Amino acid sequence: NRGTIRLNAGDADGALLDFTALIGLSPGGETLAKAWNNRGLARQAKGDAAKGKALYAKTCVACHGDKAQGKREVNSPALHTQEPWYLLAQLQKFRAGLRGADPKDANGSIMRPMAQSLPDEQSLVDVAAYVSSIEGPPAANEVKGDVAAGAATYKKVCVACHGENGRGKPEVKSPALVGQNDWYVVMQLQKFKQGLRGATAKDLTGAQMRAIASTLPTDQAMKDVAAYIATLK
Repeated sequence: NRGTIRLNAGDADGALLDFTALIGLSPGGETLAKAWNNRGLARQAKGDAAKGKALYAKTCVACHGDKAQGKREVNSPALHTQEPWYLLAQLQKFRAGLRGADPKDANGSIMRPMAQSLPDEQSLVDVAAYVSSIEGPPAANEVKGDVAAGAATYKKVCVACHGENGRGKPEVKSPALVGQNDWYVVMQLQKFKQGLRGATAKDLTGAQMRAIASTLPTDQAMKDVAAYIATLK
């Protein structure tokens, strides 16, 4: 029983529970943490990947690349390292204006109409399914940071939500960080601290992340954390 998916764009933080319905999971059955930490199962939790591939080729590939590896020249992130539930949640947030609504967020302002151009909410599931099936290349890292200092900071402020291995924790709706381009990690930490992400009241997880990013005192501290994350496998 594939169940039904409640794709409420105004409640993007509900996307994790919505997506579990797609594969027949329930909070009363197998735990979400156990299910989503199983990479194979997570990659099988999908909509129509073939339709998602066609949508990706039309809407996403120009910025995110043919392997969803991201492109530094347009500051777009790698997508292939993410689980489908997180991809779905972010597409919902862009469509709902919880991300990309601030005109100072140049990249977010580009991404928002892209998400809104997808024809319906099922198409979000399809795109997430296709992207999460891609085996992309390793991260293209360039940040110069103090790995030891970054490790200390990560263990102090990041590990509770993102895990010791940086693979995220779906039970608290935190994404994988491992495999992401380090320059993008720094860029997003800066956006959270500046209020370009997580400033909308309905973006509960974004607000939590904004508070965490605000504890990092300098851009160098952010680079140190990103440099450490780049060492995780």
